[in-house]
Amino acid sequence: MTRFQTFLIVIVSAVALGFGFSNTAFSQGQATVSVADASLCIDVVDLSCVGENDQFPVQAGKIYCFSRIIGAQGPTTITHVWYYEDHEVARVALAVKSPNWRTYSSKRLLPSQIGEWHVDILGSEGELLREIVFNVTPQ
Repeated sequence: MTRFQTFLIVIVSAVALGFGFSNTAFSQGQATVSVADASLCIDVVDLSCVGENDQFPVQAGKIYCFSRIIGAQGPTTITHVWYYEDHEVARVALAVKSPNWRTYSSKRLLPSQIGEWHVDILGSEGELLREIVFNVTPQ
């Protein structure tokens, strides 16, 4: 084998390995994702928030946490963690399937759950991407 052939094999192998690592990161969605938009509302219509606010009467019955996630380089997940008075009450894993993805979760409100709430939006490794604080009022 000539020096040129050996050199060529080394170069082709290095390039192939580089593509292998890049493809693995893509397929696992391991790029940095961020929250481009996040809000709370009383409904989601056509993947848009309706009735956005940071205070909701308990009579609303149900509220939604809407998130627009950017930067995913492949399929990944985020998680909405709902807290009432600093106690976790729900944890919802949500798929992210493109670099600009809109998704949401919802929570039913009970008459006994008046007070301060927050939703943590977590990345696939559990890192905090955003926190949204809101209040549920008696009326």
